[in-house]
Amino acid sequence: MEIAELKENMYKLVESAMGKKKLKAGDIKKHYRNEGIAEDQVKEALKELVDEGRLIYTYFGGSYVEIPPK
Repeated sequence: MEIAELKENMYKLVESAMGKKKLKAGDIKKHYRNEGIAEDQVKEALKELVDEGRLIYTYFGGSYVEIPPK
């Protein structure tokens, strides 16, 4: 899977979980590991999304990946 496609897919995954469950980075890695995607690709895509400001890390008793508030 291309990084750009993975980033969009990952953003949609986090967006769909909003309000239902807070996802940890490990949850995201596990999801894509089950789909056969290399962990290095997942880490790179997550890092790029955070660097772009499309996703943020929050801390509330643990680190979570979320979409930033508007």
